[in-house]
Amino acid sequence: MSGHITLGIIGFGEVGSTFAREFLARGGVSISTYDILFNDPQKGPAKIELAKSLGVRPAKSAADASRDARIVISAVTASNVLDVAGEAAGYLNQGQLFFDINSASPVTKKTAAGKVNASHAKYVEGAVMAPVPGPGIQVPILAGGPAAEEAAALLNGLGMNVTPVTTEPGRASAMKLCRSIVIKGLEAIMVDCAAAAKQWGVEDEVFASLDASYPSIDFRQLAETMGGRVRQHGIRRAAEMREAAMMVEDLGMNPGLCSAIADAQERGADKK
Repeated sequence: MSGHITLGIIGFGEVGSTFAREFLARGGVSISTYDILFNDPQKGPAKIELAKSLGVRPAKSAADASRDARIVISAVTASNVLDVAGEAAGYLNQGQLFFDINSASPVTKKTAAGKVNASHAKYVEGAVMAPVPGPGIQVPILAGGPAAEEAAALLNGLGMNVTPVTTEPGRASAMKLCRSIVIKGLEAIMVDCAAAAKQWGVEDEVFASLDASYPSIDFRQLAETMGGRVRQHGIRRAAEMREAAMMVEDLGMNPGLCSAIADAQERGADKK
């Protein structure tokens, strides 16, 4: 893609700062960002300094960060999705793209879409399908909404890996969260299995039996890998699974399994 594009990023945590750093390294963009912690006397100065050091303009508000942006990327927490979308509906201009990459339930995403689209901006749902550290802006993202193809064309031109999968908001998040029930559930199972086996001193026997049942899987290694993921990302994974619980409850299903997985993820997380 030729030419210059202006981006706004709402939320300058791990995801927002990683994306900003890599967009700017590729060139052809200018970025403004706003994070609610910019207003925190203790945490704000360091975040603002990080933004400046990367070449990102720290904005005074989300509206300020979005003012001249062709695309606004929302990278906040699931609990703030609707507040951010509702506020954005008051300041977005016709034709601006609002790319919501937060892990939230399909119903939450559909509600957010309604708020943004009412402003005549274009809401695009994004479902991030892997951890951002590592792949960075190349992390696979599924996109949904009537403007998903337009957003993908622009963002992929900046180095992203966005795949339009649906014109209906909510479906991309459903794809992600249904998958997450399995992945995060397996992590929770392996953490508890390994911990109990270690306490009883029967790790060798347990892992040998599992390996015999599923010869293609090294269960000892799987337990170590998944345990590390839970320790590092358990708090965020727990929040995602609570969104999955909301999803299945909205469908009239029992959310107990998803809630239990969320509790196990949070329990296993490194609280430092």
